[in-house]
Amino acid sequence: MSISPKYLGGSQIRQTFLDFYAQRGHNILPSASLVPEDPTVLLTIAGMLQFKPIFLGQRTAESPRATTSQKCIRTNDIENVGRTARHHTFFEMLGNFSFGDYFKKQAIAWAWELSTEVFGLPASNLVVSVFREDEEAFAIWRDEIGIPGDRIQRMGEDDNFWQSGPTGPCGPCSEIYYDFHPERGDNIDLEDDSRFIEFYNLVFMQYNKDAEGNLTPLQNQNIDTGMGLERMAQILQKVPNNYETDLIFPIIQSAAEIAGIDYHNSDEKVKVSLKVIGDHIRAVVHMIADEIRASNVGRGYILRRLIRRVVRHGRLIGIQGEFTVRVAESAIGLSEAAYPNVRRREAQIKAELAREEAQFLKTLERGEKLLEEILKKALVEQASGLSVSQGGQDAHPTVEISESQGGQDAHPTVEISESEGGQDAHPTVEISGQDAFTLYDTYGFPLELTQEIAEEQGISVDLDGFEAAMKEQQTRAKDARQTIDLTVQGSLDKLAETIQGTEFVGYAELSSLAEVEVILVDGKSVEEAAAGTEVQVVLNQTPFYAESGGQIGDKGYLNGSIQGENGEGLLVRVDDVKKESDFFVHFGFVERGTLRVGDSITAKIDNSSRRRIQANHTATHLLQSALRKIVDDSISQAGSLVSSERLRFDFNSPRAVTAEELQKIEDLVNSWIAEAHAAVVAEMPIALAREKGATAMFGEKYGDVVRVIDFPGVSMELCGGTHVSNTAEIGLFKIVSEAGVAAGTRRIEAVSGQAVLDYLNVRDKVVRDLGDRFKAKPEELPNRITNLQNELKDTQKHLAAVKSELAIAKSDQLLSAAEAIGEFKIIVAQLGDVDTEALKTAAERLQQKLGNAAVVLASIPEPDKVSLVAAFSPEVNKKGLQAGKFIGGIAQICGGKGGGRPNLAQAGGRDASKLQSALESARNLLVEGLG
Repeated sequence: MSISPKYLGGSQIRQTFLDFYAQRGHNILPSASLVPEDPTVLLTIAGMLQFKPIFLGQRTAESPRATTSQKCIRTNDIENVGRTARHHTFFEMLGNFSFGDYFKKQAIAWAWELSTEVFGLPASNLVVSVFREDEEAFAIWRDEIGIPGDRIQRMGEDDNFWQSGPTGPCGPCSEIYYDFHPERGDNIDLEDDSRFIEFYNLVFMQYNKDAEGNLTPLQNQNIDTGMGLERMAQILQKVPNNYETDLIFPIIQSAAEIAGIDYHNSDEKVKVSLKVIGDHIRAVVHMIADEIRASNVGRGYILRRLIRRVVRHGRLIGIQGEFTVRVAESAIGLSEAAYPNVRRREAQIKAELAREEAQFLKTLERGEKLLEEILKKALVEQASGLSVSQGGQDAHPTVEISESQGGQDAHPTVEISESEGGQDAHPTVEISGQDAFTLYDTYGFPLELTQEIAEEQGISVDLDGFEAAMKEQQTRAKDARQTIDLTVQGSLDKLAETIQGTEFVGYAELSSLAEVEVILVDGKSVEEAAAGTEVQVVLNQTPFYAESGGQIGDKGYLNGSIQGENGEGLLVRVDDVKKESDFFVHFGFVERGTLRVGDSITAKIDNSSRRRIQANHTATHLLQSALRKIVDDSISQAGSLVSSERLRFDFNSPRAVTAEELQKIEDLVNSWIAEAHAAVVAEMPIALAREKGATAMFGEKYGDVVRVIDFPGVSMELCGGTHVSNTAEIGLFKIVSEAGVAAGTRRIEAVSGQAVLDYLNVRDKVVRDLGDRFKAKPEELPNRITNLQNELKDTQKHLAAVKSELAIAKSDQLLSAAEAIGEFKIIVAQLGDVDTEALKTAAERLQQKLGNAAVVLASIPEPDKVSLVAAFSPEVNKKGLQAGKFIGGIAQICGGKGGGRPNLAQAGGRDASKLQSALESARNLLVEGLG
């Protein structure tokens, strides 16, 4: 039965979907974080990701059926955002899942019932697709649902065989499309997105794909589906695209109001910018709510890129100044009912946005200045190739550069005029594609804006070169991109159904008996490995802690009692341990004997290393508590590293920690150590832990039951790491450094325990060496060094004065060589290896002596360094020549840059081999400009 489509708001659609499947035995589960547990994926990109271990058979499902509304982020099609009706970076995927329970027949029947009877989509508007070899799905749709065969499209692997990576669970899928124009007849082309939109995808996960591409049936046949919330909202709300639904459009309206424009009356370019802002703001709000911080790597880089795109598009529609926080308020209001954490994290979201926006606005200003330099460079390069001959076919245009009037937003005015003599003389000034791409990629400067400003000056942009640079970057990004390999390693995947996960016993035991379950050599499963082989070993149980939560993996040995040919027992050195799904993978080297699958061995960690790691890990907990007490109670962890040698703690803070605060923090931590606080370790429901005030570790994902490390009255955190049983075991704590590592993020490095003694021993040796060298006691060293620094400064000043006198003496010899150009005199010369200050003094003195003159001097003060100075009289300025702009253009010929005042400016370069050419160009431009 089909009825008229029902108008439903986005929130109603979400709840209707969840309720429909809950009524059919599905357990409603919350959305997973955008920071996935899967280490091979930067961000959660699909609803099925949180169920990966279940599909792999590595974990048993709590319920055979589940349904979720999962927030997702994908940036692979970011350039299409706002330009098509359906592309987004942030979207919600409604899903229903079966873990070995129902399969194709039931999944198809419920999907049809939900679409037609609950959401009221007319059957005449629906088209389905199936995998071309899936006769079973085709028959169900045709014979049991009743869809005519000509409205069931058979499609190939690219469209209808789902796989998330090169290996792992996979299977055919069937998709339901909504036809906006059934009146166009039965000529169905599902690629026509102006007519069809795919809104529901049913994946029949029934195979496992290995590294060779072979498909084998899974132990369980699973269902993984996804319905795009935004797409269903577009259909039911009868709007032309996803952006004009109630899920996004209020955000767009907020941005439009700030810009003082009306969305519906705007042209297509403005609409695209508003759509980008609406989409990206949703993404960044949820990313920051899930504790992602802007940075230059990983998911932090994605966040930064999205924020910058928002700011760029704001500028394109005329918004001046900061605006993202105001738009974010609209996004928070729309999301808080379904995702309360966005309101709880409101302060952090707005602070991160404000900080990143302010920083990027400065970057954009630098981009505008760089564009001005690029325009000058293009003109100077053109001018440097011009002939100064008059007349004839080879005559070239004259180029003049001058500042336009009108404040800091003014751009350089470029005048290009034909010289006399020949119809073939044409200006060919162009901004290179690489320069345009540098502006776009490094400074976030839109290509459209580069083109617009350049065209105002009669300059073109090499679009082909820009596209080539863009493709090169996309290729690099594609090569570096991590794909979702649901098995992590194909060899482990093959064994996932035959072995259990590793049992970790390392909280209580430093060694344990274990059985070798898997041996990997070069990523491939083997039955044995001889001495001299690098191996990865999976045991049924282990005392080795696997790298997690910033704590490095344990080191140690695997010992076997079976004697080899030479009577030596098995010995495998373990250098690192990592956790892949539920397996602990021991990375090591077989030092003697032969390691075999099935061997019983003794796994023993390096106890000394473990004790130092434990001390450093507990010290990070104490450090975080001290930071909150002394600096700001809103400080949160942004990352950490805990090794046997040191600890590193990154935290969010808008300012640096003062030296006085650092000393107080160090003193407080050491007082807690001296007070000998005993650790209370307990497992409890996560809700209870939060109620007690436990702090969560950055980047960690938690189950319903969590491990809590509590030093009563000092620190309480959710943590799976290893710790001392009493703070007294730490011994001593010493802060080594504090510095900024990114906007709004600070880093403290410190040592504890034995490492403090190592740290102090190094510094004691340095002090003793300095004492011997300066013949001074340790307490006398500061004054002795200060006196030496003062003596050095005096010597340097004297040397600079001597160099200046030498430069003046050399420059005086140039007076007689001054060249007369009409009423002006010019000097363009090189003065050996004098430094920049001396060069500047000489140029000023020459210009003053000559009067109405232009002086350009150069030197090579050291290898691969060029210094340039220009001194122009006011009369020269009146001819349109300004020292700052002039010398900056000349410096570019030597691979440098510079600038200054109209009458005096300096510049530098790196390519001394081009200096003579640069000076010749300077002379030619002066002759042309003053003649």
